[in-house]
Amino acid sequence: MVHLVGILNVTPDSFSDGGQFVDSSIALTQAESLFAAGAHWVDVGAESTRPNAIALSDEQEWERLEPVLRVLIPLHPHAISLDTYHPNTVEKAWAIGPVIINDVTGFNNPDMVQLAARLGATVIVSHLPKGMTIQQAHEQTPISTIEQVEDELLAKAKELQDAGVARNHIILDPGIGFGKTPELNEQLLTFAECVPDYEVMVGYSRKRFLGDNRMDIQPNRAAGKVAIAHGAHYLRVHDVVGHKQLLKN
Repeated sequence: MVHLVGILNVTPDSFSDGGQFVDSSIALTQAESLFAAGAHWVDVGAESTRPNAIALSDEQEWERLEPVLRVLIPLHPHAISLDTYHPNTVEKAWAIGPVIINDVTGFNNPDMVQLAARLGATVIVSHLPKGMTIQQAHEQTPISTIEQVEDELLAKAKELQDAGVARNHIILDPGIGFGKTPELNEQLLTFAECVPDYEVMVGYSRKRFLGDNRMDIQPNRAAGKVAIAHGAHYLRVHDVVGHKQLLKN
């Protein structure tokens, strides 16, 4: 079964919806709309990953997240994923209730690896080219082979398992849009076929490789159709309604 993961950016500067959900009451309304539309869970993030975005301290990040998470986590237990690379943010959220840890930096911080193991958390491991930060991935020569993505994600999955994270708690994300060529981004829609022993989440929503009409539902739904056909378990999307219709077809 394919599940939809609704995106909730409580950011002023995300590339497609920056500023729309900074107000916590508006963010909470949007979260409920995503669930009502059919989201399996909602992925909440406070820091933009667009090129030239300003990195947040964990204190700044928590200031944005806390009023939203204090409501959402109790209302939707085990259905909130937290888009963060700060261990302190995860600790504070977990004090409210369990969350899924979605680390776009690929658990490159050893403290995050140990924390995930200690908490027994479900984790989403997103691919960044080895040794790069988010901004470096946008700025440096992009990688072009799916084999590199596969090898580096499987190595990180092994590191997490060696630390004590259960294999069935690990979801791999090929990191579309982060340090890859447009051609590789398109190829990564099929990534689930490369790692049959793990569940895979594919996050292509509104990204540049989709073309000039990337904000429209048609190219997004076409990408989702490819990902589903090749075995993706989760689609991380802005438009849950449009993709819910895709799952019915």
